[in-house]
Amino acid sequence: MRRVQTRKISDDIMEQLESMMLDGRLAAGQKLPPERALTEQFEVSRPSVREAIQKLEAKGLVIRKQGGGTFVCDNTLGGLSDPLFDLMSKNPNCQFDLLEYRLGVEGMAAYYAAMRGTPNDLKQVQAKFDAIGSAQIENNFRLEAEAVFEFLISICIASRNTVILHLVRSMASLITDNLEQNISVLAKSPDMFEKMRDYHKKLLSAILSGKPQKAWSESHTHLTFVEKELLLQTQERSSMQRSISRMQRYT
Repeated sequence: MRRVQTRKISDDIMEQLESMMLDGRLAAGQKLPPERALTEQFEVSRPSVREAIQKLEAKGLVIRKQGGGTFVCDNTLGGLSDPLFDLMSKNPNCQFDLLEYRLGVEGMAAYYAAMRGTPNDLKQVQAKFDAIGSAQIENNFRLEAEAVFEFLISICIASRNTVILHLVRSMASLITDNLEQNISVLAKSPDMFEKMRDYHKKLLSAILSGKPQKAWSESHTHLTFVEKELLLQTQERSSMQRSISRMQRYT
């Protein structure tokens, strides 16, 4: 017979912190609360908290910065951050592939956010939606793209699906680049600003009102519209380039 080993308190603390990382309460790059705060929160001794953090550090989930505290590693999904992503972001054809990917993932996130989002989750979704408007005032496509991505992340958090959340987070750079390129192209149409805001507003309303099917439908409608507009403008640009080429040929 083997001696029964008692479970260490530090293991319980570690698992709770891991759970917070998975469900988005502790995001990549976020600073962990001080040891004293964690001691009070978990109602345990400070050495147990310190040991739990050491175990997380050994797993590569957190990193300590001298005099700055402990942070959730921002490369916890580094295996998905492939150099190929950089090539994708520069390839026009891949931009449409990424839109098709977003059609599936963002639709699911919206569906489950409407179904499972807590009051606090939905409050954050509303706040991130409002931030898009603030970014648009700056007339800076990159800032707007980052704001839209944060809106998407808030929906993923509200979905309470850790796979969706971390998969989207792992592609932050690629998706943000895609958003920026799309916005820069769509901005050439004078009424596009209002149309895009209207689509986002309808998506927000469906999520806040707890209508999963409508939320999925609004997400799908929005991205389908973007895809069609980009295809149309791409075709027009290609046609114009061919016309210019013919003119140059005969002059």
